[in-house]
Amino acid sequence: MTGELPVAGRRSTAEVYEEIRTMILESRIEPGERINLDALARDLGVSQTPVREAVRHLEGDHLVVRTGEGRGYRTTALLDRAGLRELFEFRLLVDLWAVRAVAVNRLSNPAGRLAREVDRFERAAVGVADVRRLLVTHDTTFHGEILAACGNDVARRAYTGTHGHLHAFRLYSPDIDGTATVREHRAVLDAIAGCDPDAAEEAMRRHLVDAYHRFDAAFAAGDRARLRVPGRQSLF
Repeated sequence: MTGELPVAGRRSTAEVYEEIRTMILESRIEPGERINLDALARDLGVSQTPVREAVRHLEGDHLVVRTGEGRGYRTTALLDRAGLRELFEFRLLVDLWAVRAVAVNRLSNPAGRLAREVDRFERAAVGVADVRRLLVTHDTTFHGEILAACGNDVARRAYTGTHGHLHAFRLYSPDIDGTATVREHRAVLDAIAGCDPDAAEEAMRRHLVDAYHRFDAAFAAGDRARLRVPGRQSLF
């Protein structure tokens, strides 16, 4: 989502957006389901105005699309297995390059911000049965901090434009309490803090490959789709 959302009545459009987004992520609004704006506004206890504005931003997130008649919206379909593989192959290209770049730059090293974000997630997840909403926000923030620290706006916009975290986490919650993700994120930030690009790249590679296989388990049993992992990322 880009830009600030306006306030509408007692509940801001940002709050309505977050609630509808959570409903989509948790499949309370099923993939491919038509969105009834009147019913949704009644359920949320708000007028149609903030609901329409929120849905417009969700369209920008590629979580909803206009129907064929152009008069309404439905939620997007889940990633299929090929789409999941393609998403993670793209992430492997960008994330491995990004993590090496930030690990060698002591001036813009994001380790402190990454550590605070991991700590924030762990506190927020205490006692929460379904951490999917918290985990997608944490994962987006963690990887976003690394991309932002690179100072490459083209890479950041391309990465953000995939909305990959939102779509992957819709499949199901493969990391029930977030412990696997936190363990892998801490390995990445420790290597970044130590300004060790080789260790940072390897930690990120392991994290993405393991995360891919966790999500891949959402599909029918059988041979796992082969993930093409690039070699060491360097322009020079």
